[in-house]
Amino acid sequence: MWELIRQNKRKSIVLFTLMGIALLLLGYLIGATWLGPPNGGVVGLVFALLIWMILSLVSYFNGDSIMLTMSGAKQVTPDVHPQLFNVVEEMKIAAGLPAMPKVYIIDDPAPNAFATGRKPEKCAIAVTAGLLARLNRDELQGVVAHETAHILNRDILFITFAGVMLGSIVLISQIFLRGSLYGAMAGGRHRSRSSRGGGGQGALAIIAIVLAILAPIMAQLLYFAISRRREYLADASAARLTRYPEGLAAALEKISTSKTILSRQNKVTAPLYIVNPLRKRGREATSLSSTHPPITERIRILRSMAGGAGLNNYQEAYSQVTGARSSLIPPSALHDKAAIPIRTAAAGDKADVRAQGRELGDLMKAVNQFAFLVCVCGLKIKVPPDFKKKAFPCPRCGRQIKIPVAELAAAAAVMGGIKTAGMERTYEKAKEAEATYHRQGKGWESFSCSCGKIYQLSPGFTGDHITCGNCDRRINIIR
Repeated sequence: MWELIRQNKRKSIVLFTLMGIALLLLGYLIGATWLGPPNGGVVGLVFALLIWMILSLVSYFNGDSIMLTMSGAKQVTPDVHPQLFNVVEEMKIAAGLPAMPKVYIIDDPAPNAFATGRKPEKCAIAVTAGLLARLNRDELQGVVAHETAHILNRDILFITFAGVMLGSIVLISQIFLRGSLYGAMAGGRHRSRSSRGGGGQGALAIIAIVLAILAPIMAQLLYFAISRRREYLADASAARLTRYPEGLAAALEKISTSKTILSRQNKVTAPLYIVNPLRKRGREATSLSSTHPPITERIRILRSMAGGAGLNNYQEAYSQVTGARSSLIPPSALHDKAAIPIRTAAAGDKADVRAQGRELGDLMKAVNQFAFLVCVCGLKIKVPPDFKKKAFPCPRCGRQIKIPVAELAAAAAVMGGIKTAGMERTYEKAKEAEATYHRQGKGWESFSCSCGKIYQLSPGFTGDHITCGNCDRRINIIR
């Protein structure tokens, strides 16, 4: 795994160097064309560097939050989807990440997922509600392992900075081309300046225009080619982490055949997703302008790993399916011939499509902070987060319904029925620190902490307590 990380770093340096040369050359030629050489070239050079530095700083410090906000992702707690947290924690341990990734759910019925974060110590994994509704545990583990591999292999930082540099080249090119077009239509401040510079200045302007057109195209092709390679490597790492290639293969198959289109899709976030959300339905991503390899090819490679789940097994399957002679995995990473056997599927882990379909709506409402209440008459009611009334009548039986509040721990429960003057402060702290909520059933239900924050408990929640994110109070869950 460390060799994969070192290889990624080396390729990142090569990519950044080539893109940097293109960016600086473009800035110099544009400055020299508009302001005249040599001072104009220096000004253009400085301008290009400033744009790149500003965008890079914003991306480094706020890139992850920007990506998550653009995707509509919302951070959730284990009580909303315990299985997802369990799988993320498993892959965190298997990959040896130094910190548990934050978990986000995107309120979207289309199945997909991505990871973000500039370093393993500060990272996040986001999945759509549609993904959780369609995949069984093995398939979900495969997807989470793929995204964990991106974090482990340092792909996220690469994608962020490469995207920023590519965006800088495109931005500067567009400014120059639009400015040149405006100058030509206006009759000519730019033209008169070029004519005063003679034929050399005119030739320089032509070169700058050609480079402004070609630089973004070449930079995109280079960026996309390396991005596709990283998807293969993430698949290989995921198979190794889970020891079950079929899980990821089946997940990719379900995601690619889904007829639901991701609602918040754009060119900025598309390279992050496990499957390109901008792909055209029914058409493989075979063009040079795609950030992802063909999905059918990825699935065939994973299902050809019959001999084991190691990196060398993936390399053999990759060469067999694609016919490529070049090695995808670094040679030094293939020296380890220790067998990694493929495990069997989890017992009874078959996705109940109908049941998961019913859960999708409830999960999306839970992510959006709906409260789940059950009247005595049995009617299930879902209250939107902007509902301000403290109580309301049941539509079926007319009883007054309100969101239950977790009760503060009683003195006898905390102090064993003994309270002396010297223990008064300890008792008060214990009383403030803990509360208790008695669960009413096995489905979705909600309750409120005494500080006012509402929590949803999913049907899969099996914990004995949660900690309030507002007041840090421990709330014991009693069944």
